[in-house]
Amino acid sequence: MEDFNELHIEEESIPQSKPLGLFGVLFTKMTSDMKFVGMFTIVYGVLTSLSIIGAIIGVPLIFAGLRIREASDEFNTFRLTNDSNALRRGFELQGKYFNIQKIIIIVGLILIALYFIGILIFGISMYNSYSN
Repeated sequence: MEDFNELHIEEESIPQSKPLGLFGVLFTKMTSDMKFVGMFTIVYGVLTSLSIIGAIIGVPLIFAGLRIREASDEFNTFRLTNDSNALRRGFELQGKYFNIQKIIIIVGLILIALYFIGILIFGISMYNSYSN
């Protein structure tokens, strides 16, 4: 598997194992890295969800980790079978992972902004009470 141009194969043909080229090695490394990131994201989501407020971020992190691990499995299926449907499902699942991550980032930035606004309001009220 040197590139994605090998998608057109006959259904009856038996896949022959051939040495991986540079693309195959990079593809295999990418899928193993996706599995690691997925597992780390799931564990981080579980640890974050131990508090009620943390569950706002933790639960979506768990789902994101599951999506990226599923995408990795689909990419591995594509690598082994050259099934274009597996490649399509892999990209769809990877897209869902990035969409969840985008939402988590936006929610996190909003929470950080609210935190700083709360600190600012608290600081101003403390300053006004000490100056009187």
